[in-house]
Amino acid sequence: MARSGPKLTRIATALGVSAATVSNALSGKGRVSAELAEKIRSVAAEIGYVPSQAGRALRTGKSAVIGLVLPDISNPLFPQIAQAIEFAASSAGYGVLIADSRGDVAVQTRAIERLIERGVDGMVIVPRRGTRIADVGCPVAVVDTPSTPGNTVAADHWDGGRQIAEHLVGLGHRRLLILGNNPASNVQNDRIGGLRSAMREGAQAETLWIERLEQVHGKGCSLGLAGKVAEGVTAFAAVSDLQALRALTELQRAGIHVPEQASVTGFDDLIWSPVVTPALTTIRMDMARIATLAVEALVQAIGAGEAEFPSHGTPVAATISKVPMQLVVRQSTATPPSNVQPAPNVKPPSEGEPQS
Repeated sequence: MARSGPKLTRIATALGVSAATVSNALSGKGRVSAELAEKIRSVAAEIGYVPSQAGRALRTGKSAVIGLVLPDISNPLFPQIAQAIEFAASSAGYGVLIADSRGDVAVQTRAIERLIERGVDGMVIVPRRGTRIADVGCPVAVVDTPSTPGNTVAADHWDGGRQIAEHLVGLGHRRLLILGNNPASNVQNDRIGGLRSAMREGAQAETLWIERLEQVHGKGCSLGLAGKVAEGVTAFAAVSDLQALRALTELQRAGIHVPEQASVTGFDDLIWSPVVTPALTTIRMDMARIATLAVEALVQAIGAGEAEFPSHGTPVAATISKVPMQLVVRQSTATPPSNVQPAPNVKPPSEGEPQS
């Protein structure tokens, strides 16, 4: 019976050398002349030889697989992050195993443990909001926000918030409502901090935490945005495109025209953000750059081994920790209506003051 696929021995027989010589030439190890190594690679290419990952793992002790732990795969943002990480890992010669923590700290811990059991060489972890990643037994790259201790690389969320605020204030908006989802999120707090940092004198912003509101009134309850418009709010700055879509929908159902009567902004530039009506002004992350930096740092740590990285308790460091974000201006923002009363001349709260 013919063999099911090309093997090292077929290449060895064709060239009259040992299988060990073939293995050394293809792996770059051992003493094999450049001329013979080139002949071996040529024959391997002709017969379609593909190295066995399992065999390589036995020889090197490495699986050439990294784990990716995401906080919520149902959120449209995270499949985009997964795609970027997979592409960067594939370009570096690694496969990816994906786990979803579903926003639960205990599930996140079990997901990390399962990936370790499957022999991953390292992990990229997008942590569940507000959690720290402890020593997991292998190199780890953390993608959260630059203010998170031990973060490897992330978008500059603070500056993204600043860009949104400068855009809205530059249009003439003086009363903003910031829509946050959960105050435990480092990313959301950085975005809100950036928004508040750009409030000029005479402009003010309050923060509505949606999860706190829903704890009282139930999931999917009204956010009361029409009432805010009646009070003089002219712009709604959401910390994600998902919350911006919720705001946009609620305002339109209340008969409030966007952007003629109120402007709405988001964050993340999700795939549907350009096609909603009106198209959403938002902030775009350079996910390809973030993924490349995270994977490069992780692969370097994996390759360095125990000699250079004796402890895995600290996440790996990338060459760049903050990746700039890009403001994308579309049709959901405009100058405020002329009949709106100006905001009281209230000094904006400083960074350390509590938010409403």
